Amino acid sequence: MGKLDGLKPERVFYYFEELTKIPRCSNEEQRVSDYLKSVGEKLGLKVIQDEVLNIVIKKPGTKGYENRPTVVLQGHMDMVCEKSDDVSHDFSCDPIEITVEDDFIVANDTTLGGDDGIAVAMGLALMESTDIPHPPLELLITTSEETGLIGANKLDAKHIDGRILINIDSEEEGTILVSCAGGERNIVSIPYSYVNVNVNDKDSFTLKVSGLLGGHSGMEIDKGRGNSNRILGRVLNRLNEEIDLSLTFVEGGSKSNAIPRFAIAKILLDKKDVDKAKSIIAEMDKTIKSELSTGDKNVSITLEDAEAQAKAFSKDVKNKIITALMLIPTGVQSMSQDIEGLVESSNNLGVLKTLDDAVTIECAIRSSVDSLKKNIAQQIRLVAKSLDCEWKSTSAYPAWEFNKDSYIREVFKDSYMELYNKELRVEAIHAGLECGLFKDKFGEIDMVSFGPNLYGVHAPGEKVSISSTERVYELLLKVLENIQ
Repeated sequence: MGKLDGLKPERVFYYFEELTKIPRCSNEEQRVSDYLKSVGEKLGLKVIQDEVLNIVIKKPGTKGYENRPTVVLQGHMDMVCEKSDDVSHDFSCDPIEITVEDDFIVANDTTLGGDDGIAVAMGLALMESTDIPHPPLELLITTSEETGLIGANKLDAKHIDGRILINIDSEEEGTILVSCAGGERNIVSIPYSYVNVNVNDKDSFTLKVSGLLGGHSGMEIDKGRGNSNRILGRVLNRLNEEIDLSLTFVEGGSKSNAIPRFAIAKILLDKKDVDKAKSIIAEMDKTIKSELSTGDKNVSITLEDAEAQAKAFSKDVKNKIITALMLIPTGVQSMSQDIEGLVESSNNLGVLKTLDDAVTIECAIRSSVDSLKKNIAQQIRLVAKSLDCEWKSTSAYPAWEFNKDSYIREVFKDSYMELYNKELRVEAIHAGLECGLFKDKFGEIDMVSFGPNLYGVHAPGEKVSISSTERVYELLLKVLENIQ
């Protein structure tokens, strides 16, 4: 018996539970791609698995629907792999532990993969169905969406015939998305070498920022949540201004598209400065708690004893790291003048790492205005240049612009009214979707994005609404029935 047995729609939740058993972090999708290929082949359908493991499954239209326009159902197979700090879960081999709590499927202290396992599960349920009327379908499941839309970027357009695309990668029932932000990743690299430190008159500590909620760096960038890497930079800067501080290691966040929840710095303090440092940290802890009292009230800044360190970054490298963490823009940068409440541009100071030869800071820039996206990248580049550090831009993807003549948008609106006798909301989103790339790749293609209610996406404890999934699937079936 599966944990989701008996939930409706049954085959959607059957496939969703199967996906939770298969490791599928971004860039590690071989097993899940092979699983999807095997499902399609067992159903006797045409399956394409390309060189980057994207999957396309093609199914003819049902009787009476054979000559209707081909519809592409699209989602991504990878998931953001995040877990609580005290959990030993191994995403490379352990299944996602799920429970049913009232109306929700919940992950126990990890991400769930509802983003975007729900799309995959709905698509597979339709591929195997024998009693659901639908036009010709192409199920397109891409790889490494969460790390820069890599699968969509490398997809060969010849594999897709449909010119109506339904992206099932949104997280709010009752809303369809018709436009999204573009984005890119920026990486600042600060080369370093260690210098010897006299440990006799110094104590070693770990400075830790924890207790933050994190979340999706597009969907939740405006929710007033703390960024652990920025907070760490602020605390280090304050300490550095008032006492003799040596820095040996920094780390924070794990995914550039997830608001970082934790950060640590290993530091050395003169014995005479320890009490003053503890006082400064206690003061900063109080200040940050006050600043985040609404959006992230459980933030904690602590100083813990650590193993003695005999080497540290040079003073110059230390100052460069602190300066970069303080000056690189992060959070909301501009709000849309056209759509009330829509974030127009943002940057997420996402991942801080100490590598063998450099400290790296990876950011995720998003904007619905290309010139503003480029401007944020230039700000980050200038910070790097002023510090004599390396900068590079990767994984750029375009915005998806609004199509005022969209046919599929109107089918969705009419189908929603037919089912629920109320208006469907039509919105734009600050998060990045693969639709912008598909527009560039396929040219004239008519698209919308929708999905069920998901909560806590990209953070431990992610959950999906059961009843919302049932209604969203019902809407999808009605839309497929109504496409002419």
